Order: sequence, then C-alpha cells, then structure tokens
Amino acid sequence: MISTSQKNIYTEQQYLELERKAEYKSEFFQGEIFAMAGTSNAHNIITGNIYAFLHNRFKGKGCQPYSSDMRVHTPINSLYAYPDISVVCGEKKFLDDVFDTLLNPVFICEVLSKSTADYDTGGKFMRYRSIESLKEYWVVSSLEYRLQKFVKQPNGNWLLSETINLADTVEIECLSTEVPLKEIYFEVEF
Repeated sequence: MISTSQKNIYTEQQYLELERKAEYKSEFFQGEIFAMAGTSNAHNIITGNIYAFLHNRFKGKGCQPYSSDMRVHTPINSLYAYPDISVVCGEKKFLDDVFDTLLNPVFICEVLSKSTADYDTGGKFMRYRSIESLKEYWVVSSLEYRLQKFVKQPNGNWLLSETINLADTVEIECLSTEVPLKEIYFEVEF
C-alpha cells in the first residue's frame, strides 16, 4: 500500500486574500503556502537592533527600513516573503493599493536560526537576487557572532565577505553607512 499526500496549490491572489485575513504570517512560493516558524530571543534582539540602528540613521533621509511585518514580492519567481529587515530608498513601489507588499528593496537582511540558515543562504537568496532593485543582502547569525554580506557587482555577480569579529564595523555599501557589529549584537549572549 502506497501512501500519498496531496498538496494544496494556490494562486498568488488566493494567497494574498488568505494572508491579509490571517492571524499569523505565511510565505508563498510556486503555489504553496508555508507557515513561518517562531524566533528565538537572540533572533528578536538582533533584528530589533538592526532595525533601530537603520531607523535612527535614515529617519527623514529618503530611505525607509521595514521590519519583518513588510512582505516582499519577487515577481520573476512568485516568492512572497517576510525578510527580517528590508530597506527601500526613494520611491516605494508596492504590489497594489493595500501597500503591504514591497517590490523594490535595495537592502535585505535575514537573521539566521538553526531552522532557516540553509534556506536563507541558499534558495531564498537565489530568489531574492531576481529583485532588480536589490543591491545588498546580509545574513546575520543568531547562534554566534557571524555576518555574511553579499554585494551585487556591476557585472551582476554577487561578492561575499564575512566577519566574525565583534570589534569590526561593516559597511552597508548600498546605503553608504557603517554598522558596528557590537551594535547588531548588543545585549545578545551566546
């Protein structure tokens, strides 16, 4: 006897209708809806530290950081995701007049946990790269002091650099701002 399980396949419009009424967040890719997992204390502190730093730095200066409540859409591959941090500079472009799905971030940051590390650095990053406006992608570990930075080069390739030194300062190149790693990991204990 063979057991089969049938997947529910949704259209993007069905997903948006369900998501906008849901009490919890889910991501969408190629017709499937994926409930988002909870986060750890370290993950929440790191995300909050990055958002607070960017919000204070760019307040009134033409760039808007968003927390994980702002959905991002990649039209080429139908991914709808909630990055931990996204930033748009200049004109904000949204999917529709509900203004809850951003189309043109220049910077995205994901804070990694055990359950998301492989996806955030692999498949999700591959899909994010199809966002034409995206210039920089950071992955920040919530398990150790580690930041990986991917910067889009003029030829379209992505250049990786990494730091594990808490005394380092890392530049968000597309925003021309430096972020001390100790700010990102402020009050985080491993």
